[in-house]
Amino acid sequence: MSSTSPRADTSAAPHSLPGDVEHRVRRWPGWASSLARLVAAGVWAWAGVAKMSDPDAAVRAVGAYRALPGFLIHPVAWGLPFAELAIAALLVLGVANRAAASVGAGLLVVFIAGITQAWARNLQISCGCFGGGGPARADSAVFAAEVGRDLAFLALHAWLIWRPASRLALNLDR
Repeated sequence: MSSTSPRADTSAAPHSLPGDVEHRVRRWPGWASSLARLVAAGVWAWAGVAKMSDPDAAVRAVGAYRALPGFLIHPVAWGLPFAELAIAALLVLGVANRAAASVGAGLLVVFIAGITQAWARNLQISCGCFGGGGPARADSAVFAAEVGRDLAFLALHAWLIWRPASRLALNLDR
């Protein structure tokens, strides 16, 4: 009688997955990066278009933070939407995911610092993140929500810096 039985092959590593499942598990980071990339691109595009549609509000918003010298307020307020739209375009195309996510993460750190200093100084302002901005009633809950939102958004960027390769993208920075 033969010692072969219809049992599963035990020569494989004890923690390996069946081929089909392993293939799916290996593919999910690419799809997660695609989702992170497209969500981030949508947020950056929304923020950039909102600021571009009302440049005077963007100037009021940047000035309300009282963090920049007067001669920098207009250039920052007018330049920021273009930077945000450039990040969005790179992320949508997937041309330079790591670079775009790194620049976006840097901007988010600046935004978080700006909101935090406004909160610490008890400034009564609206962030102006998606247009508008300037003087407004704000309390700790508003500032905490804005910082929390930006930290979540920063986590998306951290993922893209760590795993830039994604599906449906040019992926020039593997």
